[in-house]
Amino acid sequence: MLKTPLLHPDILAIAARCGHHAKILIADGNYPASTAKGPNAQQVCLQLIPGVPTVAQVLRALMSVLPFDAINTMGIPADDPYAKFGEPPVWKELRAIAAETGASSGADGAKLTIEPISKWDFYKAVASPDHVLTIQTADQALWANVLLTVGVRTA
Repeated sequence: MLKTPLLHPDILAIAARCGHHAKILIADGNYPASTAKGPNAQQVCLQLIPGVPTVAQVLRALMSVLPFDAINTMGIPADDPYAKFGEPPVWKELRAIAAETGASSGADGAKLTIEPISKWDFYKAVASPDHVLTIQTADQALWANVLLTVGVRTA
């Protein structure tokens, strides 16, 4: 039995093969995961029931096994109807997870922050050949998608 919080064999196998700059998408339940992906990406569907698991739960598990250089959320376009509500509540939870895990960016030890990138740039980043894995959750939170860029293991 593994001692890591992450137990899914397919996710662990792909994570073990990730190199620096590889990208992992944790998609909410609304993301078009079967069509909006990179040419080298594998997809793991974790949808059990609506809301289970969440993006935040998957993020916590992945942060226990991989270093990351960047964590990006899908930014809301100013003309989108949801923009009038401000920052999505889920982003606060994602930031808390990054802070709890002590995530740092690179060898300089600077704290890793969660940064939104515009919706259309987010889709372009996901379409990259560096995108190796999409984990489709059943999260019902709006704008919960997270794109992780794998960092380096330091001594």
